[in-house]
Amino acid sequence: MKKLLFLFLATFSLLSCEAQEKKGVELVPPAQFEKQMAAEKGQLIDVRTPKEFGAGHLEGAQNIHLYDKDFSQRVDKLDKKKTVYVYCKAGGRSSEAVDTLKAKGFTHIVELQGGTDAWTEAGKPVK
Repeated sequence: MKKLLFLFLATFSLLSCEAQEKKGVELVPPAQFEKQMAAEKGQLIDVRTPKEFGAGHLEGAQNIHLYDKDFSQRVDKLDKKKTVYVYCKAGGRSSEAVDTLKAKGFTHIVELQGGTDAWTEAGKPVK
């Protein structure tokens, strides 16, 4: 009986931890950002200007410029239940975007620490 109870509690703990990992906001360095995107498909958004985006962006990214008038409406079209990966040039704008996403009810947001500056510095590819 004790073994059965232990097995149940261990399984419940694992599932609880797994669920918690997929909620909230994470600020992660480039290597972890890349790894998480590969492991869990989500929505990748670049909140820089269209000009910055055109000069080079992460593959698969959608450009939703933070300071565009329709930023809020465009973000509303994303799936709030899917992970959102967000980045900018250095981290300032993506941090603002994270606040907006949280306020809109997105459940799991992963922010690239240091933005594209850190990404390219780490030798990661841009398109």
